[in-house]
Formats: sequence, C-alpha cells, structure tokens
Amino acid sequence: MTDSAAGMPLVLMYHSIARYTEDPYRITVSPDRFEAQMRWLWRRGLRGVSMRTLLARHDRGTAGGLVGLTFDDGYADFTETVAHVLAWYGFTATVFAVAGRLGGTNEWDGDGPRKKLMDAAQLRQLVTMGIEIGSHGMWHTHIPALPPRTWPEEITRSREALELVVEEPVTGFCYPYGDLDGKTVTSVRAAGYDYACAVHHSGLDSRFAIPRTYVGDRDRGLRLRAKRLRHHVTARSSRLEPAAR
Repeated sequence: MTDSAAGMPLVLMYHSIARYTEDPYRITVSPDRFEAQMRWLWRRGLRGVSMRTLLARHDRGTAGGLVGLTFDDGYADFTETVAHVLAWYGFTATVFAVAGRLGGTNEWDGDGPRKKLMDAAQLRQLVTMGIEIGSHGMWHTHIPALPPRTWPEEITRSREALELVVEEPVTGFCYPYGDLDGKTVTSVRAAGYDYACAVHHSGLDSRFAIPRTYVGDRDRGLRLRAKRLRHHVTARSSRLEPAAR
C-alpha cells in the first residue's frame, strides 16, 4: 500500500500536544505518544509535510509517500513540543491559527481546560522553520450559523491579518469545528484561498473541503494502521482536483 497522489491524500488532524489531566474534547495528545506516532510514520517510509507541500506535489503527481500534518487552533505547545520532533524526523506541517486570538486562550472551549495560543512572534518563528500558517477564522466560530454579512471577517480578513503577521501569503483555510456547507465552501473559494480543510468527507468540493483523519492519544500502531487503511478505502472514490491556474 502506498500513499499515492492518485486519490485523496492522507491528512492527519491534530490540535494540542501536551501533558494533561483532563481532556473533555479529546484534542490533546501527550508528547511521548506524538513522538511515537511520528516515528511510526518515519519507519514506514512516510514523510509528514505541510498542506502547501502536499498539494503542490499532488498537483504534479508526485505525492506518493507524503502525509499531510495539520494542527488546528495554534496552541503554544506546538513551539514547546511539536517543532523539535518534526525537525528531528525532517517533517513539516501546517498550523491553522485563529487570527483574532493570537496570544490568547481557547475561550471557545466552554468548560474545557484553558490552553495558551501562540502569539505573533511565535508564528513568525515557525515560518522560518518551514511550517505553513493557515487561517482558522478570526474568532473560531460556527461560520454557517453566522449572518452571511459577517463571513468576510472570518474568511477574508482573518487571512489578511495573518499575512501581516507572518509576512507571506496565507493560502489555506480550515473550517472551525469542521462546520461547513455549500455556501461557506463557495465563499472560501471565492476569497482566493488555494484549499480548505474540513474534518469528515462532506461530499462537497474536495479541494475546499479536504477530509482529514483525526489522531488522538489512544492511537498506537494498530489504530494508526487501521485509520490509514480506512482512508485508502474511502479515497478510492474521491479525487482532488488540481489548483486553478
């Protein structure tokens, strides 16, 4: 089995990598488990890359052996824990940051533990390490539930704000909560993004609703293998169109 560019590429979805005592939303993976998961990929000849790299290689038909690594919300533990693990294995990744909450906390997680988010300086540091920064909206809200007149702030202005911070184009979007519908997909595409990540298969425009595979703290070798196999079965009926020229 190879992770070829013929179908939908395998993209793994992470959030926070940290030691924890409570995790009601199952968004946290312990550092030891994360390192073991990256080692599992490496030992199988797979290389974790950013979405920007994955899609560019997919468009050229050379994405075999590549796996997209994505980290939602922009937690500060990425710089504390994740970055050096990725560097050790020669991997890169994409961080989807919440533009209006840089340096703040995950206030949207109601009764969950508060986690610090990266600030502007930390995001700029990641760019120098080859990490891609994408937009996760302005405030981490359910976009389809908002009045359409407010969507430009979440979709367009969040990108503009992040571009001012990282001083390079922000071409990827990630729907907060994986919440999307046909109108939001159309709006993201019209806003000039190159791609957008969802969570599950939605049946909508694949390049602007790329499904991802959730990875949690319980995922060891057998579970990772099962998730990879499940992706390949599903990907047979999915195709990712190339970027618009």
